[in-house]
Amino acid sequence: MAEETKKFTKKEVDSHKDKKSTWIIIHDNVYDVTEFLEEHPGGEEVLLEQAGKDATENFEDVGHSTDARTLMKQYLIGELVDADKTNAAAKERKWGNETEPEEASSWKSWLIPMALALTASLVFRFFFLKSN
Repeated sequence: MAEETKKFTKKEVDSHKDKKSTWIIIHDNVYDVTEFLEEHPGGEEVLLEQAGKDATENFEDVGHSTDARTLMKQYLIGELVDADKTNAAAKERKWGNETEPEEASSWKSWLIPMALALTASLVFRFFFLKSN
């Protein structure tokens, strides 16, 4: 039998906003990130600023990687009660293009830096050769 998802109110989440107990809401899901504070690449302050609140917008603005999104699953403790859900449509939103293979999307992460490096190299050579 499937385990029922634990439901929390925003008021309950708001009572967990310090280093001893840090909960955040992302896409109407509730995460206990207390154990992740010291491991967070952006520092614990980033998570503590969002503690007890809906951090969906800030989470998406940063553009977290697929690895980060996978890692966060281990901190999921439940979801908001239906009355407190703010963006049910966002929960249905897919991250990335599901029809695109993972290998195809990985080349895009280095395409722009390579293009910039090539452009910088050509500009340098143009100016360097012109000065001789």
